Amino acid sequence: MLADKRILLIIGGGIAAYKSLELIRLLRGQGASVVPVLTRAGAEFVTPLSVAALAGAPVHQDLFDLTTESEMGHIQLSRAADLVVVAPCTADLMARMSRGHADDLASTLLMATDKPVLIAPAMNVHMWSHPATQRNLATLIADGVAVTGPDTGDMACGEHGPGRMSEPGAILAAIEAALTSGPLTGKHVLVTSGPTHEPIDPVRYIANRSSGAQGTALAAALRDLGARVSFVTGPASVAPPYGVEVFRVETARQMLDAVTAALPADAAIFAAAVADWRVQSAATQKMKKQPGVLPALHFSENPDILATVSQGAQRPALVVGFAAETRDVVEHAQAKRTRKGCDWIVANDVSPETGIMGGQDNAVHLITANGVEDWPRMSKIDVAQRLARRIADALEAPA
Repeated sequence: MLADKRILLIIGGGIAAYKSLELIRLLRGQGASVVPVLTRAGAEFVTPLSVAALAGAPVHQDLFDLTTESEMGHIQLSRAADLVVVAPCTADLMARMSRGHADDLASTLLMATDKPVLIAPAMNVHMWSHPATQRNLATLIADGVAVTGPDTGDMACGEHGPGRMSEPGAILAAIEAALTSGPLTGKHVLVTSGPTHEPIDPVRYIANRSSGAQGTALAAALRDLGARVSFVTGPASVAPPYGVEVFRVETARQMLDAVTAALPADAAIFAAAVADWRVQSAATQKMKKQPGVLPALHFSENPDILATVSQGAQRPALVVGFAAETRDVVEHAQAKRTRKGCDWIVANDVSPETGIMGGQDNAVHLITANGVEDWPRMSKIDVAQRLARRIADALEAPA
C-alpha cells in the first residue's frame, strides 16, 4: 500500500523518539521512502547516525544549511513528500504548529508544506490534559491535521494516563489511512462502541454483554474508506482499531461528554450499548454483605445520547443508531428511529440463542425512511464494510 510513497518524518524531542526508529523500519518494509528531519531536542534522544542508517537517507536538522538553502531546500523538502508525519509530536511542537511558528527547520517545513500532515502526540499526562494543549489540538484538527493517539498507559516519568505515543504499528496504520483516497476522504465520522459501566460502588457496576466488536469493525471500515474517525469507546473487550482517534470512557454520562466534544462531524454512528439506567447514588466505599439484608438500589435514567445528538444544534448530516432487541426486532427499531429522530437504525436480535452479542457474526435489519432491508447473517467485519459503503453513498448523495 505504501510502495513508492515518500514520507517526511519529523522526530520531536521526547523519550518516545526511540519508537520512531521502529516506525522508519516498518515504513521502509512497506516500500515507502523516509526523509528524516530531526529537531534539536529530538537529537537528545536518538542520534542522527541511527536515524540515517535506518532511513537510508541523510538526516536534515538545520534550516540554514547553505548547501540546500541556495535551492530553497526547505521548500523542496516540504513539497516533495506525500505525507508529513510528526512522531513524536511534543506539546511544544503542537503549540508552535497551532500558532504558525516557523523558526526552525521542522516548524518551517510544517508551514511550507502543501501536503497532508499526521501527528502522533507524546507527552506527560498532565501536559496532554492541560487546557492549552487541548485548545491547540482542536485548532490543529480544525486545520485538517490528522491525529493518531495518544495511548493510555505507564510513562517514563512514572505516571499513568493518556499521553503515550501510539505504537509504531498503529502509526503505520494511520499513515496508510491518511494516504488512502476513498469515498470518505475529507469526512469526519464519529463512532461509539462497547458497553458502559455504571458504578454501584468502587468494585461493582451495572453493565451488559457487548464486546465492542461491531463498533470496532465499523470504525476500521470507515477508516479504510478514507474517513477521519473519532472512536468513543466504553470498556470493551475488543481493542480499538489503529488509525482512529480514540476516546475511552466508562459511563453513559462520560460517553455523552466525549461525543459532544468530538462534534461537529459529517456522520455519527451510535453502535455502543449504553446502559439505560445508573445507580442514583453510587457508594463511595465497598458495600458490605450483611446476612439477611439486601441492599436497596435506587436508579436514575441515563442521558439519551442518540436522541440528544439527533435533535441537537450540531446534528451531523447522517445519524445512525443501533437497536439490540430480543423480540419484535423490526417493530421496536422502527419506533425507535421515529422516537429518537435519527436517520437510520441498525437492528439485530441479540437473544442468547443467536450468539450475536459477544460473538463474531451478526444479522441486521437496516431501517431507513424508505423501509426495511434484511441483511443475511455474516461476519461483523462484513456487516461493517457493507454499512460503511452505504454511509459513504449517503454522504456523497446530493442534499
